[in-house]
Amino acid sequence: MAITYSRIFKKMFRKKDVWVQEKFRERLSLFIKDINHPLLNNHPLDGVWFGCRSINITGDFRAVYEELGNDCFEFVAIGTHSELYS
Repeated sequence: MAITYSRIFKKMFRKKDVWVQEKFRERLSLFIKDINHPLLNNHPLDGVWFGCRSINITGDFRAVYEELGNDCFEFVAIGTHSELYS
């Protein structure tokens, strides 16, 4: 599995509190082991994020990613539900 991060994701990630960054790393590890693990609530998005998918980081934080094919994924955004979907 190959994981990449968009420039926007990196910028958003740096602005998050350390505890959110650490929680993302924990969930990323889970994502790599089992992309469909129930804790991730991995699901497709629509609207402005059509074609992307989202995983849960915490109760309110989400990470949005695109599946690039051949077991390659690019994380494109991270934020609270309201930051991403409003």
